Amino acid sequence: MKTAADDSRIHGDDSRTLGYEDLPRLMGLMTGDEKHGPAATSTLDVLWVLYDRVLRVTPERSQDPVRDRFLLSKGHGPMAYYAVLAAKGFVPVEWLPGFGAYDSPLGHHPDRVLVPGAEIGSGSLGHGLPIAVGTALGLRAQGLREPGVWVLIGDAELDEGSNHEAIAFAGPAGLDRLHTVVIDNSSAGHARPGGIAARFEAAGWSAVTVDGRDHEALYAAFTAPHPGRPHVVIARVEPKNG
Repeated sequence: MKTAADDSRIHGDDSRTLGYEDLPRLMGLMTGDEKHGPAATSTLDVLWVLYDRVLRVTPERSQDPVRDRFLLSKGHGPMAYYAVLAAKGFVPVEWLPGFGAYDSPLGHHPDRVLVPGAEIGSGSLGHGLPIAVGTALGLRAQGLREPGVWVLIGDAELDEGSNHEAIAFAGPAGLDRLHTVVIDNSSAGHARPGGIAARFEAAGWSAVTVDGRDHEALYAAFTAPHPGRPHVVIARVEPKNG
């Protein structure tokens, strides 16, 4: 049974930090016909572990040049992303019920000029990884070696040729501050077992495949050393179509 304490916590008027256990309720505040539910829920655990334990970025550091950059390429169905941003204080919880409304900053695809903490506008398949490669190159050119660049993509995005070019370039370029997380929910049209990791490894990447719901396995994979090479984590979750 939901209590008054639940309501106050979800709407941000108490002092307790929102946690993983609050995410389902935060996502439940977002309604509408274009929710892309499976696309959203497939990313939930990966997003939480990244923002809770890995990424060096906070609302106060969202413009810091040495912050980590997180790029959500899998931008269709961003409910889990918005829920995590709200839990971590980047966006007000009060924005969530307006998800998808014409006057809401929380659109069906994230907009970097409207959503605090969003590094790119996304949703069109195949754009995020090439942008992440360019971001890593730009930071290197500026002499900024500390920031990590993280990009979250879906396995179906790997059907797009732009990603093949990005993968092929990043390995030989030695972009060791570049990290890709692939949500594998069996959506790709040209997939084969083990093919995602093999594709990256053939291009000189470090690759790990893990259970995308296991927080400890995700954390270990995210923090695994990969000197001189970009790193990819394939997070396997339940199939999109059940």
